[in-house]
Amino acid sequence: MGGGLGAATLLAGCGGGPGAGSDGDGPDGPPRKGGTLRVGALGRASAITRDPHGTQGNESDYLIIALVYDTLTAPGRKDNTVGRLATSWQASEDLRTWRFRLAEGATFHDGTPVTAEDAVRSLRRLRNTPAGAARLPGIQAHRITAEGKGTVVLVSDRPNAELPLLTRLTTFVLKKDTPERELAQAPGTGPFKLDRYRGGNARLVRNDHWHGGEVHLDAIEVTMFESPQAMANAMLAGQIDLASNAGAVAARTAAGRQDIQVLRRPNDMAMPIAMRAADGPFADPKVREAVKLVVDREAMVKQVLSGYGTVANDILGTGDPDYAKAVPQRHRDLARARQLLGEAHFDLSRTYELITTEDIAGLAESATLFATQAREAGLKIKVTKQESGTFYARTWLKGDLYTNYWGTNDSVVFFASKTMTTGAGQNEAGWSDPRFDAACAKVLGTADAARRRSALRALQQIEHDRSGYLLWGMADGIDLAARKVRNLPQLPGYGRVQLEHVWLAR
Repeated sequence: MGGGLGAATLLAGCGGGPGAGSDGDGPDGPPRKGGTLRVGALGRASAITRDPHGTQGNESDYLIIALVYDTLTAPGRKDNTVGRLATSWQASEDLRTWRFRLAEGATFHDGTPVTAEDAVRSLRRLRNTPAGAARLPGIQAHRITAEGKGTVVLVSDRPNAELPLLTRLTTFVLKKDTPERELAQAPGTGPFKLDRYRGGNARLVRNDHWHGGEVHLDAIEVTMFESPQAMANAMLAGQIDLASNAGAVAARTAAGRQDIQVLRRPNDMAMPIAMRAADGPFADPKVREAVKLVVDREAMVKQVLSGYGTVANDILGTGDPDYAKAVPQRHRDLARARQLLGEAHFDLSRTYELITTEDIAGLAESATLFATQAREAGLKIKVTKQESGTFYARTWLKGDLYTNYWGTNDSVVFFASKTMTTGAGQNEAGWSDPRFDAACAKVLGTADAARRRSALRALQQIEHDRSGYLLWGMADGIDLAARKVRNLPQLPGYGRVQLEHVWLAR
């Protein structure tokens, strides 16, 4: 989900999939089996969900769900998409029909074999959620079918060369006969089984029969923290072994500690400001361009992220191998911003509300600093903080001006198809541009790599010039870990919560 992991966006070990990664001999010898990893993750009681297909606003919830259940595919280190519960996939010549072959021998935690019908029922359920159109864009529920016991068939409304990538984040597979009232206890297929759960905190135990390979830890205990500071304090006090996505302030505090590792995942999280383009004060593209010229990106990265991040250029998907680095970097230009606001007859006598949350470290701070910078162009901004549940109910997808975050740095077309094309289920800015829609369709429908890169370059230029996103920077993902913790994930987003190859040194 947007604002998280879908948001978002969170694979195995240091490598790109089950069985991959640096699981061999290291400085401390081969991986040691056993032990309990105590993990801290951010979340709020008001946003807790136990539904694998629900809106996961808490990192703690997503961590638990991603270890208990498997998605069809996952992010990879060498390849952008690798197998998880599905081991292979193949497209028809017209790129509309995709067949996913499930892992042989995969079972649920209760010993029941996984079948294609289980996956079909799960994907149909996912597609029928409120965010289903964004999670599986272009796939209608009735066009998800089983072919025999081990193959799932997805038929897209249009050619889609990137469809396997879209099955990486929330395609968690449940047993086909799971009653809705029993979702919280439903057995999964993942590397860990749920032992107990209480108020956002959980204990997970190793699944010795996981289809993806050996799992080293005996158990993982997840503790939910409502603020990065509280989580960092618990880490510094030795109460947890891993503080997941702790933020720049925590990294700076722990930098001098010999007993704590500070792990950085560059360009892990997008922190855009969304301007509503459909109507309202920011509907004029000149106004949106002016707002993008107001921000001092270098100062934002330095002050909000304490330098643990990089300047961005209003294009989501900076981790894409085909990210358009040739698009000129947008810099602060107050004179041009004032000129554009004047040409658009923008009302500078008003005060405009910028809504933010404290869901992740630095988000509210980014809103406050942006408001200060905007005053230099005569643009008056009032920052309003909302609790997470209220934000997603009242502001997300509806507000004129608000901050958000994406806990996955996915491909350019991932964001384009989910958040920017006309009618996309998570179109956060309400943006509709026929040229952009056509460019996106061309990218998705092109199999030839060279032609696809050219089309993707054109798409990114349009996004840079006219979209409703001001993406000023990319935050590094930062984990704090005790010295005994080995083989932590290095991949961003969805990859960082895949802890099955982690082990504990003596």
